[in-house]
Amino acid sequence: MRAALVGVDFGAVDFSASLEELALLASSAGAEPIDTITAKRNAPDPAYFVGSGKADEIGVAAKAAGAELVIFNHALSPAQQRNLERRLELRVIDRTSLILDIFAQRAKSHEGKLQVELAQLQHLATRLIRGWTHLERQKGGIGLRGPGETQLETDRRLIGERVKALRTRLAKLRKQHETQRRQRGRNNTFSVSLVGYTNAGKSTLFNTLTKAGVYVANQLFATLDTTSRRMYLGDETGSVVISDTVGFVRELPHQLVAAFRATLEETIHADLLLHVVDGSSPVRMEQIEQVNEVLREIGADHIPQILVWNKIDAADLQPGVERDEHDKISRVFISARSGAGLDLLRNAIVEAASSAARFVPGSSPENEEQDDAAPDDDFDDAGESIPTSTHVGPH
Repeated sequence: MRAALVGVDFGAVDFSASLEELALLASSAGAEPIDTITAKRNAPDPAYFVGSGKADEIGVAAKAAGAELVIFNHALSPAQQRNLERRLELRVIDRTSLILDIFAQRAKSHEGKLQVELAQLQHLATRLIRGWTHLERQKGGIGLRGPGETQLETDRRLIGERVKALRTRLAKLRKQHETQRRQRGRNNTFSVSLVGYTNAGKSTLFNTLTKAGVYVANQLFATLDTTSRRMYLGDETGSVVISDTVGFVRELPHQLVAAFRATLEETIHADLLLHVVDGSSPVRMEQIEQVNEVLREIGADHIPQILVWNKIDAADLQPGVERDEHDKISRVFISARSGAGLDLLRNAIVEAASSAARFVPGSSPENEEQDDAAPDDDFDDAGESIPTSTHVGPH
């Protein structure tokens, strides 16, 4: 589907980078960006977000380019979206809807699909309630009662019932995750989670460290579902559990933060976060802050963190390690693709595991095998172990 992209500059320093990210998001969703239209404003217009004059300009430009869809790089209110569609005579979606659509395409696991459906229904509920206000006025008068209002109430009830059922099922899955984590805790298994901006190279690093078959692609949100695998780090440290999590992005819809909390809890309960950064990105510092903001929102900002400066081959940097004022490793420079610096990263994990208060140094592989799963098993979303030989392809 051919799409025209719209970005409004409200004075943000990373406006250009945000527009580039919108183009990547659109491509990841299966759209073909054919034109980018920008505007400058001090504040959004209540009716059209960009103002009526700019809306007409967008409509002319989009139709001239042959666009079938207009994608705004912002969150639109239901009224703004409805007004724009009427004025432009084209389908209009906002950044939130675009990200939800990508998540719906990429979710592979049972839990991931449930979480995406919950987020979509929560988003739809706001559109339904606010978008159908003309029906709510049909409460009095002969010939005006009934059908319209009844349909709205029916839709609200059906959405509410489905949301309740999804939350119940996700709560059961969360309990299963918690059982798995308690088992790891009883065996003093050190837990590591990979976090970072989407497309920073987390899944490539995960595959390189653990020889896993996690899906990797040069696109945003290539990996949605958390996958965990054991990694053996020598007799002194034993095995650790390393998890690959969903990538973060600017202005991640709140519905997704809430709906994916069960998945992100793998991050909350980790002993160490490896914050993977695209060292070649010109906006890497802003991306680091975006990730840290989400970590604060889910309550994972207190967990020890090591910045993993990835893609050093593209940034013309050398493998290395930096330490903070307490002589703890704060940053490791690597290339997940070429393997440069991975020995330094493994040593950093060993050092962090050895100094962790709850980890018992010297736990052997034999001790690790007392867990429900073998050392090189994966874990699925229900907390069950999956033999390595059966874990292939996207997840």
